Amino acid sequence: MHTQTHAPFVRDRVEHFNGKQLIYVGWDHHTMICAPIALPVSPELSFGELIDTLLPATAFALHPDWATIDWSAVEWRAADVPVTPRRDATLAAQGFGHKTYLRFTTPQLRGIAGTGS
Repeated sequence: MHTQTHAPFVRDRVEHFNGKQLIYVGWDHHTMICAPIALPVSPELSFGELIDTLLPATAFALHPDWATIDWSAVEWRAADVPVTPRRDATLAAQGFGHKTYLRFTTPQLRGIAGTGS
């Protein structure tokens, strides 16, 4: 017998994160980090704090290109739509809610020696 899963049984609903939410972040053209990184964050976290504090504490910082990112040139996408996040605004104020998938591209960097890895 097949049993359907209903919303009350979904374990990763925002209600289960004690005031936090999940944000997924992926770095395009840098496949050394092969999947988006999931971060539990406060909706009141500023985008600048995400970049300056949380992302450097992840596997992204292990990539040789990380230290040379020009953050002013980074291109961002949310749900595959181009966005221009404001560093001083919160994630919530910018509409980045639970399970938002943020992708960033560094036009000047294309992976280790330009290989996409």
